[in-house]
Amino acid sequence: MGDLTERGGAAPADGILCLDKPQEMTSFSCCAVFRRLLGVRKIGHAGTLDPMATGVLPLLVGRATRALELLPDHSKRYTATLRFGFISDTQDVWGAVTPTGGAAPSRRAVEEALPAFRGAIRQIPPMMSALKMDGVRLYDLARQGIEVEREARPVTVHTLELVAYDEEAGELTLDCACSRGTYIRTLCTDLGERLGCGAVMTALRRTRAAGYSLDQCVTLDQARSLAEAGTLPARLMPVDSAFSACGKVTVSPAQAARFRNGGALALDRLPAVTGLTRVYAPGGAFLGLGRPAGGEMKIARLFV
Repeated sequence: MGDLTERGGAAPADGILCLDKPQEMTSFSCCAVFRRLLGVRKIGHAGTLDPMATGVLPLLVGRATRALELLPDHSKRYTATLRFGFISDTQDVWGAVTPTGGAAPSRRAVEEALPAFRGAIRQIPPMMSALKMDGVRLYDLARQGIEVEREARPVTVHTLELVAYDEEAGELTLDCACSRGTYIRTLCTDLGERLGCGAVMTALRRTRAAGYSLDQCVTLDQARSLAEAGTLPARLMPVDSAFSACGKVTVSPAQAARFRNGGALALDRLPAVTGLTRVYAPGGAFLGLGRPAGGEMKIARLFV
């Protein structure tokens, strides 16, 4: 789901900070930078972004890292730009790019091709990906010049819309909302193949991840300025903000004490709840997440 680092001293801050990730930084290196800026021991990220991609990278800080495996919203949204008339061994402009000689399609042809990539589709993962085969990541094999057969995987493209198209330059910008595991550069490559001219992705910006959007992000420069002023921790959002789509229940003082100490709660003494549920103490303090099972609200994760 994400990456977790555990070095340094005790964490004085807990919560979620959304970074507008800059180019030429890995998601892992972003965790390392913010571990220093916040003085924390643990930081995880929700959803890896490739080094050359930018945009929403939710960072889970301190006790919030306990939420990584339970995040309910795995959908993503991207703005992607591609160039027709080329192919690449990495499916993007940062690989070995070769012109195909194919003419850029008309706007009408592009619009007629897009519906085939909406809804439930199947994608063959690119070799330059972090997926493992026999314990080895595909990108490690690719860097050795080894290409292996990959099975197509099901993904869902919820939205795929043309944002801008310069037909003369053959440059297309798309807005894409999709399920976890969707490769946007593969989508660009497949679109170019369908149109008979080839295509490579030239830019990728994630505009939404784990339920958070760009307007909730800070840039790296902003974060450094806030850290110097000692106000960066104030930008952390509470961990329960990641579970706003889940139900919630406020329990009695006795139930709060029991839940806090690891005890399940009888469902017949709670309002009707289904699925993963946020559990709050009478004063509004977030205790953790529970799941109804066997007549009880069992603990899924504590955050106290």
